[in-house]
Amino acid sequence: MTLPFISISPWRMVFAIVNLLIQFWLFKKFLFAPVRKILAQRKQEVDDIYAKADEASDEAEAMREEYEARLASAKEEAGELVRSATRKAQLRSEEIMEEARRESAALKAKAEAEITQEKKKAVNEIKNELSGIAVDIAEKVVEREIDPKDHAALIDEFIENVGDAS
Repeated sequence: MTLPFISISPWRMVFAIVNLLIQFWLFKKFLFAPVRKILAQRKQEVDDIYAKADEASDEAEAMREEYEARLASAKEEAGELVRSATRKAQLRSEEIMEEARRESAALKAKAEAEITQEKKKAVNEIKNELSGIAVDIAEKVVEREIDPKDHAALIDEFIENVGDAS
């Protein structure tokens, strides 16, 4: 087996190289350029999506920090409200207690005054009754002569009338 003689023709070689260059140019113009353009668009879309995601993440972080700050502020405000309400309640409690003490003292003084007045009234009534009884006894003594038996009876009657009067 012998190999046929291979001849290299310069025109074939030039034609093959020109054909190769034309194919390369056609591939570049109609295949690689649109593919690169599509890849660039997709890369831009992915970069935009990542940028939006980063922006949303930053926004969420800012909102979280603002929420935490508001929550801390609300907790502080609630604590201050509780402390203020406690102070007000304590002051009101002290005011109510002081008012109750004053009213109690006033009622006690009024009751003591009424008791004193009633005591004086009772003593005056007893004095009036005693003087009436004494006048009655004096009238009886004047009307008759008293012997020891009558004297004892008058004293018993006086004591009995005094016991009824009280």
